[in-house]
Amino acid sequence: MTASVKDDHTGITFRETMAGGFALGATDPEAGAKGTGELAMHATIHIHDIDAFIADPHHQAKLTGSIDFAPLGIGMKAEHGVFGLFSPSGDPALTYMVYELGFAHAGQRWYLAGKKHVKLGSPLRLWGETTTLYTTLHQGADASGPVKGAGVLSLGVIDLLKLLGTLEATDSDSLLESASAKAKFFGFFSQELT
Repeated sequence: MTASVKDDHTGITFRETMAGGFALGATDPEAGAKGTGELAMHATIHIHDIDAFIADPHHQAKLTGSIDFAPLGIGMKAEHGVFGLFSPSGDPALTYMVYELGFAHAGQRWYLAGKKHVKLGSPLRLWGETTTLYTTLHQGADASGPVKGAGVLSLGVIDLLKLLGTLEATDSDSLLESASAKAKFFGFFSQELT
């Protein structure tokens, strides 16, 4: 009999809800945002190992959650997805915050792909840039499928406060480990914005 080995990597998890104008048939997020429909994305970010996450140039983690969009359904479960924090864009002055979720409805697979565009420069723009998600809805299992809808989701002040309340360390043995993982996450976030 082999003893189970504890995973000694401390991670971070948090929940985030973004919602905004969204339209089927639109392919441009800003045009879709002007429609009468609304889409809400309830996301849970799972960073397994905070040190590996920071070291990864794309700063990727797992994303799960659910989608509310009346034309397709409410509470549609999304069991797989990708989160990227300050992922490179190819332009040194621009990074992306990536949110992608795959889900199914009525036998059809869908993929919601969104990016926040974070530019280096004026701190006055940072609130809007870190809370505005330009989103497209693809038919199929990934973002290579045809675009069937688009819109812009945002995170309000109340939603941000709720997000901060959901931040937890995972696989930590002590309050010190937990505090250290949270400090690394916030330190990384702050550093990337300067």
